[in-house]
Order: sequence, then structure tokens, then C-alpha cells
Amino acid sequence: MKKILLTISTVAIMASCNQKPAETVPAIDRANFDETIALNEDFYQYATGGWQKANPLTPEYSRYGVFEVLAKNNELQINDLFSAMLESKAEVGTVEQKIADLYTMGLDSVRLNNEGVAPVKRDVDQIMALTNAQELSIAVARIHEAAGSPLFGLYVGADLMNSKINILNIDQSGLGLGNRDYYLEKENAAKREGYVQWLTKAFTMLGWGDAAEKAQAVLAMETKMAEAFRSNVELRDVTANYNPMTREEFTKRYSAFDWAAYFSEMGIGSFDKIAVGQPEVLDRVFSLFEKEDIETVKAYLVASVMSSAAGYSGDELYAAYFDFFGRQMSGQEEMRPRWKRAMAVPNRILGEAVGELYVKKYFPESDKVRMQGIVKNLQTALGQHIDALEWMSAETKAKAHEKLNTFTVKIGYPDKWKDYSSLRIDPKLSYWDNIKRANIWYTEDNIADLGKEVDRDEWHMTPQTVNAYYNPTTNEICFPAAILQPPFYNSAADDAVNYGAIGVVIGHEMTHGFDDQGRQFDKEGNMSNWWTDEDAVAFKQRTDILVDQFNKVLIMPAQGDQPALYANGEFSLGENIADQGGLRVSYTAMQNSFGGQHPEPVDGLTAEQRFYLSYATIWAQTMRDEEVIRRTKTDEHSLGKNRVNVTLRNIDTFHKAFGITDGAMFLPEQERVIIW
Repeated sequence: MKKILLTISTVAIMASCNQKPAETVPAIDRANFDETIALNEDFYQYATGGWQKANPLTPEYSRYGVFEVLAKNNELQINDLFSAMLESKAEVGTVEQKIADLYTMGLDSVRLNNEGVAPVKRDVDQIMALTNAQELSIAVARIHEAAGSPLFGLYVGADLMNSKINILNIDQSGLGLGNRDYYLEKENAAKREGYVQWLTKAFTMLGWGDAAEKAQAVLAMETKMAEAFRSNVELRDVTANYNPMTREEFTKRYSAFDWAAYFSEMGIGSFDKIAVGQPEVLDRVFSLFEKEDIETVKAYLVASVMSSAAGYSGDELYAAYFDFFGRQMSGQEEMRPRWKRAMAVPNRILGEAVGELYVKKYFPESDKVRMQGIVKNLQTALGQHIDALEWMSAETKAKAHEKLNTFTVKIGYPDKWKDYSSLRIDPKLSYWDNIKRANIWYTEDNIADLGKEVDRDEWHMTPQTVNAYYNPTTNEICFPAAILQPPFYNSAADDAVNYGAIGVVIGHEMTHGFDDQGRQFDKEGNMSNWWTDEDAVAFKQRTDILVDQFNKVLIMPAQGDQPALYANGEFSLGENIADQGGLRVSYTAMQNSFGGQHPEPVDGLTAEQRFYLSYATIWAQTMRDEEVIRRTKTDEHSLGKNRVNVTLRNIDTFHKAFGITDGAMFLPEQERVIIW
């Protein structure tokens, strides 16, 4: 399901607020520094080089950073909760029973290996028996309900022009490699070959004698789809990706597909409007659906199902899947231990049920109260920044204040927990069949919202997730419970350290409401132009400078057949605006909190220096080259090093804090750009 959520990080991680008692965690730990590096040359390496040396990549990881450190601790905490459930023999139908049974099935390697691909082969055999477009359309619906998003992605969500009401949305989807560039760029030939090898192995396990030929046919079909797909940059254009049609217009334009059969199978009743994301992409997709050999289309659908089922089948299928998607695509050397993979499943499927147990044990209400005060301080500071903008008119400023003042703030956990009573988990069924059942439950839950008012109390992250988000259609900022722990929030640390970390996170999400996408939504969450033409031009002039700064960042030098890789400033623009805004707004909030009484240095570091060192700390990470390349192509967030170095070079108070007047970190004042 696609939603417009703008986050602090793409890593959605469970984490415990009890990583260790806050008083044992240094506010600023000099062991994290690499003082052999001149901070005016590479502030990121100076601030985090010691941490990187002490935390080398292990075979399990393609990236290891502060987020992963928190995840490791939390896996132990959640495992304790789940293990207790295994011993309690919970009553059938309770969330404890559902969690325990899902966890047990994931751990049961003997059963999984005995069953092998048999459970998913039953789905495959049904697909391969199909003979016409109507049957294929029904099959697509069944896969969409339970096992993936081939051909297109369809979901119910807020109407961007009337954010109070849920409508159908349909977007481009269905590339096994995820990103269109993997199909179109010459330098990705090895990855395409690896993909074919994965499909060949998967198809061979199904007993197909022509597995290699079918794998090549799937790649060829997906390549034709990719040729029409919009790029990641094009997908960031909110207005261009909102193309409403009536039901009649939609079904007439894409008549090669049996929509009556599809909608019936999906349980979708009457509707007047559907928001089409990329109309020309669907033109290509449904042309292929109609004209490609039916055996190729069926093999393509099977490929989608096999990728979805790999983590819930025997070791042979998962090993083949990991060899490509884990090892080749991301650089992982070893798959995660079985208990970690097993634990992640109930945490995903029954996320709020796990979250309810989590907050009872690990989240003190006092943390929620502290967070509310910090958020209020950040809102005040952002208001000050709006007032201080020389390039923005009073008219647009007034609208910006209206939007800021109507932010909904969600902290910790939902007031109303999701009801899982109608979701059945049956250990007599295979692991894969239970996963499908859970996916169907979520699909039906989503479809049931069609035509109804948007539930603005709904959360889009679980409390045990270390992350935060801004949702433009509800104009809300959300901070799950697990973000309130060191190094993000440390109750024993001074204000400068906390404002440099959790304060920046808060400011980051607030700024998303005014980045290049968020600014296109009004205080009600409707896509609406509340800017004067002159202010919109002035805004773009400044963001174009930021785009250019990031476009010049070399990520990976040319190597053999691989051309040099640079950051994509257009793709990462929204996150880069939010990083800069979060830093500046939180710095102002910190200064406001001092009340004119400037604190004394701590450990020889001024408050301003500690603020920026704290910010760098939360992006400490090491990453394999394969993962660096993958994230640069697919992740709208800049790499941690650039979130620090490139962003800080624009900020006057950073230069002043460390007396930077030269070196790679120095940017002449006339070249600096400030958005918010």
C-alpha cells in the first residue's frame, strides 16, 4: 500500500526504550570521534570515525549504524516477550496465541524444510492452469490480496483534493527488481543476470523444465514495463501523479483487463472516482497484459508470488532469494539468523498488538510529557523562522502559520489500538498460508475504508519503531515511543545534546510540511496552492541551489565498466530540505530554551558544538559498496555522511561554532542557501 509519508529515515526498526539506563549513556562520547581528522575537512568523519572503527560491519549487515544498534537490543527485548508467550499456552483467538503461533512457525525449520515449496506450488499451479484474460484478472486480484503487487498497485487512501474521504488509488508497480534503472542502465547488466538466475532457481524448484527460458521471458516483459515507468524524480511531482478518472473513463481506457472480475474478487463495490498515478505507464502495462504470450504473463505472476513467498518457505528457496536480493543487491554476506527473521513476522503482522505490550513495559508516560514540551518549543521556533523569511510575502506567511498551528501531534502510541480479533492464525495450516491469510485480512481492512471518512486517529508506524513521520493529507507529525532513547533522547544529557538529536528529528518532520512536496498541501491536508506566484518562484530558486549542491557530491568513483555515481539532489530534495530545516529550527529552539542564560561549556565543548556533534552522532554508520549504490538509486534520504557534511556547510551557526573559515567544510557565505 502506498502512502505519502515523509520520514526521518527509511529504516523502520523496532527498538527498546530500555537500551540501557539513560544515566549510563554519555551525552557526548569522545570515543566516537576520530581526532586525526580535521573537522573543517570532514566533520562527519571527525564526529563518527571512532564509532565506525568500533562498530565494523559483520556478515549479517549491508549497513550498520545507530539504528541497527538499537534494533539489535530490541530484538532481544521482543524475543523475551515472545518467548514468554510460547510458555503461557495462550487461549485460541487471543493476540498472544497469534503471536506465539506465528513465531513458532517461523522457527520450525524442520517443518519448513519438509514442506519446501509445496505450499506456494499450490498457488502456482492455479496460475499456470489459467487460459484467458478474465481468469488472469481474477488471479491478479488474488495475488494483490495476499502475495504482492504485480502489474500495478491498488489501494484505498485519502483523496489528495478532498483529504477527508478515502478513494481508490492506482500506481505503477510490479518490477521484480524494484527500480526501473536496474532494467535500463547498461552498468546493471550483472544485476539483471543475477535476477534471471534467481528466477531460474525458483522456477526449477517448481519442476519447470523450461525454467531458464521462462526467467528470460519474465525479464524481457518487465524490461518493457520499465521502459514506460516514471523515474524516482518524476514520482516526486505530486500534481503530475494525481490523475483522477471516473470509473467509466478508467475501465474504458484500460479495457484489456477485466475490471468487473477484478473488482468483484477484491470486494470493491461501487465508486465514482479513482486516482491514477501514472496513466501512460498503465497504458504500457495493460498493452503487455493483452499482447504478451499468456505463458509469459503467467510466469511473470508466478515470479511475483515466489519472491513474496521466499521468506516463508524452506531453506532452499530462501537461500536462492537471499543470494540475489541480499548478497548481490545489498552486499550482505550472511542471512539474518532464523530467530530474528521469525520474530519480525508477528511484529509486522500484529504490530500494534506487540506495540501495546511494548509500551506497557518499556515506555514511561513521563517521556510522553517531555516530548510534548519539546514539540511545542519546536513549533514556536519554526514560527519564528517563518516570520524571519525575507523572501516570503506576508500573505503566504499567514497561510504557513495557519498550517503550522493546526499540526496534529502524535506521540508514543495510539489512543485506540487496532482490533485483530477477526484475524485467524491457524498452526495446522502452512506458514505461507497463514501469511496469505494475514495479508488478505489487511487488504480487506483497507478496502473496507473505500468511500468512508479518513480515520485521522490511525497510526502508520508502530510504537516500537525507531522513526518518525509527517503525513501531508492529515497534516500530522508522529513520533513513536521507541524514538525516545539515546542517542535520540537522553534524559541525563544537557539540552544542547537533546536538541541536536531528538529536536532535529522533530524539526525535520515539521519542515516536511513545508518542503517541495509538503508545501503543496494546506492546513486541512488538501492539495492546494496557498502560495503567491512570486513566493513559489523564490522558493524554487533556493531549492534549485540545494539540488545542485547535492548533485555535485561524488558517491562512488568510476570503476571498470561502472561509471561514476553522484548523489541525486532532485530525488533527495524533500529530505535534504527537512534535514536543514530540522537543524536550524531545533538550534533556535535550543537557544530559546536557554532564556538568555548561556550555559557553561561541558567537557570543553560549548552548547553549540555539542548540538552539532550530537546531530552527527545519529547518522554514524558503515555500509557496503553494494548498499551505497542501491540506496543512492532507491532511497530518497541522502547517505548519512551527506546528511551531515553537505547540510551543515550551509548553516552559519555551524561555521561559527567551530570557527571554520577554510577547508572542505567551509562554504563561502554567498554560496550558502537557507530554505526555512
